Amino acid sequence: MLYAILAYHVEGVVASWTPEEDAALMADLHKVHDRLHQEGRLGPAARLGATEQACTLRGPGTGSITDGPFAETKEQLLGFYVVDCDTRAAAIAAARDLRRVNPTAVYEIRPVSLYLPGTPFPVTAA
Repeated sequence: MLYAILAYHVEGVVASWTPEEDAALMADLHKVHDRLHQEGRLGPAARLGATEQACTLRGPGTGSITDGPFAETKEQLLGFYVVDCDTRAAAIAAARDLRRVNPTAVYEIRPVSLYLPGTPFPVTAA
């Protein structure tokens, strides 16, 4: 079963990190990423851009666009992982591994019902 692990954090906190602090956290996260990849369980993962550049499409017909992705939460969705786990408990364990090295983040675990394996992400500037 595939699970999405959605990474939430207070965007202002993340933006306040020095390049060195961000690189240190990413190095720790890459250890978890590398292990999940070696186990053949890590699918697409991405760090999302700033929420101030996001918009939301909602409503009937062609819909309307509003600024921001805003839900009524303190944290913003800043990234996601897709992991292949046999059980919900295994997906939760993978999220706990990520949280262990990024303890101020919030991770939502959600089953994925549609996944197109082998679809590459385009390479873009960070």
